[in-house]
This record gives sequence, structure tokens and C-alpha cells, in this order.
Amino acid sequence: MLNTLTLKKALTLLEKKEISLDDLYHDLWKVYEEKNQLLNVYLSVDKDALKKAKENENKPLKGIPIAVKDNFLTVGLPTTASSKVLDGYLPQYESTVTKKIKEAGGVVFGKTNMDAWAHGSSTETSDYGPTKNPRNPKFLPGGSSGGSAAAVASDMAIASLGTETAGSIRQPAAWCGVVGLKPTYGRVSRYGIIAMGSSLDSPGPITKTVEDSAILLNIIAGKDKKDATTSTT
Repeated sequence: MLNTLTLKKALTLLEKKEISLDDLYHDLWKVYEEKNQLLNVYLSVDKDALKKAKENENKPLKGIPIAVKDNFLTVGLPTTASSKVLDGYLPQYESTVTKKIKEAGGVVFGKTNMDAWAHGSSTETSDYGPTKNPRNPKFLPGGSSGGSAAAVASDMAIASLGTETAGSIRQPAAWCGVVGLKPTYGRVSRYGIIAMGSSLDSPGPITKTVEDSAILLNIIAGKDKKDATTSTT
């Protein structure tokens, strides 16, 4: 199943044309249909993801599907922060992080469940129901980025994005048995992210390997004129 590949391996095989985006997305949709109802990982998905992927196959991320926590504003997909207060809200502009992912050729496959407004550490406070741990559905996935960690652990995404204020990337990654990287505050722009604590929030990757996290960090990091707290280095 190609959805089990690491980001690095998937990029290498796509570059060599040893696999196709059609096959990769076929396997991804198959596991989504098999597991999402049980695990409650995705709150919304992009049915045109494969079409968008093929339009970006010559860019660095080559159309790779990325799961994104549902507090990143995304044009074309709802952003709810897992609260019914924002049910059905369609943002009018894109977060800097997801914009960079898209410009690099990544595709936002779907938006992942989280603790409502990022207030929690178990993904039990979501207004759309709790996410379950893919390693054992009787256990919790951690939070607040529990959906993003579970997406990677269940192979419903090649990689994902989360946010951390006080453990919300590293803790769910640990509970789900994947890699979570919390960048230094200001390394990655907060623009277009629904804040939990603006002076502490740090967007970052959740992946299958440390190398994969480094690849995504290099794409999403950097100075952003729309976020005055971002670092110049």
C-alpha cells in the first residue's frame, strides 16, 4: 500500500516514476474509507485532491497529500477549530503555512479533528466527537493535534501539520507512535491560524520519520511580513 510510504520515499519514487499519483491516491482513499468512520480523524476532505496533485507533480512536493489540523485557514475547505460555532465556515484567505505547502506542490488532503479551539490534550473536547488512537482504538490519541497525529499513524496521510502551545504536537505524536516537531516560536508563521495562545503557538509537522519532519520544516519555516513575531533566521 503506497499510503504507508514515508514522505522522502514517496518523493523519491514519484521522481523516478516508479509509482504514480493515481496509485498513491487510490490507496489513500481506500484506507480513508476503511478507517475514518472508526477513528474520526478527518472532519472534511478534498474530493478534488488527486486533480490538484496532478497539477503540481513537477513541484518539490510533487502533489503529495498532507493532512492539516482544522485550525489552519484553508481556502476551499472548511475551518472549524472543531467547534460547532464555526460549522461550515469557509475561509476567505489562506494561512501562510498551508500557502507554502501548496506553493511547494503539496495538496491539503483534508482537515483533521482536534480539541475544540485547541483547548485540550486528548482530542476529546471536539464538538465533532473524539478521535481514537490508530494503534489501539480503546486509547486516546493525545491532543490537541490528535487528528493530525492519528492521520499519520493510520496511514491516512503521508504527513501532516499540527500546532503546539504547550505540548499539542509532541504529545499526540508520542501517543500515536509517530514523529512530532515543535519548532522554536517564531520559526514558522502563525498567520491564518486560529490561536490558542498567540505568544506561544508554534505550527509544525507530524510525520513518520525525523527526515520527513525536516523536509516539511524547510518548506514552512521563514520570515513572514504578515506575522511580526517570525524570525529572520
